[in-house]
Amino acid sequence: MHAIVIEHKQLVLREVEDPKPGPGEVVVDVAAAGVNRADIAQRQGLYPPPPGAAPYPGLEVSGVVSALGIGVKGRRIGDEVACLLAGGGYAEKVAVPAAHTLPLPQGVSLRDAAALPEVACTVWSNVVERDGLREGETLLVHGGGSGIGTFAIQLGKALGASVVVTARAAKHDRLRALGADLAIDYTAEDFVLATKEFTAGVGADVILDIIGAKYLADNVEALAPNGRITVIGLQGGRRAELDLALLLNRRGSLSATSLRARPRADKSRIVAGVEREVWPLIAAGTVAPVVHTALPLAEAAEAHRLMEASDHIGKILLLP
Repeated sequence: MHAIVIEHKQLVLREVEDPKPGPGEVVVDVAAAGVNRADIAQRQGLYPPPPGAAPYPGLEVSGVVSALGIGVKGRRIGDEVACLLAGGGYAEKVAVPAAHTLPLPQGVSLRDAAALPEVACTVWSNVVERDGLREGETLLVHGGGSGIGTFAIQLGKALGASVVVTARAAKHDRLRALGADLAIDYTAEDFVLATKEFTAGVGADVILDIIGAKYLADNVEALAPNGRITVIGLQGGRRAELDLALLLNRRGSLSATSLRARPRADKSRIVAGVEREVWPLIAAGTVAPVVHTALPLAEAAEAHRLMEASDHIGKILLLP
């Protein structure tokens, strides 16, 4: 099969061995692969795959099951699935635990389903499972135009929350159309002041942050009493000072998570929760994948360039 390998921090299409399913795994013929910031970090040598994962980039795909490992239950050859991966998605085939696969949501094409697993599992496990976003609360999402952001907007609204996002001004109309109640231009506005004004001085109950160190102090300033901050990315650095007294006064909590490195059983639980709680929202049309563009697998380098430029809205896909 063909796959994208990393050579001297460059993405190169190469002929490689076909994967074989281990116990409890299936092989999926890839229809489309989602592109994520983690793939860029892996290309740069900053985010190596966990032990046992395929060496190629790619954390989510859609496709058709073509082989079954020993002990697989609930999946058959020919099933159309969307998959959460620890790596290996930039390829024509991938081996994945059967428990990390999802049936295609009703009304979503096989191609577009590749835009869902990573963002759905990330947003649901943090905003819903960990932070317990409730109806009537305010969710602040940084990077509103990203795949994570566009999904979080829709899921937050589906849960009855108000949603505030930070994004470049050129993206605001599209994000409001997805359901954002307030879009803040982080290049020209103070998101703390804007969030406080929107919430009549209270602040955001839940903050989903892909920036990290650069936004840490301001996130605490923007937090409502009993608020929850979850950091899922480090685009703005990894080290920062934290005013613990302010966090104490807010009675706030701060957590940081990475989906990729979680144990297999933990991912299986998250995938099951997404199928149970999020897939019905997609089938109902309340939440939908947002795809910016789809490029051939051989143009993976161009896909990374598009993502690094940050002009896209939603997901970038690769097609083997």
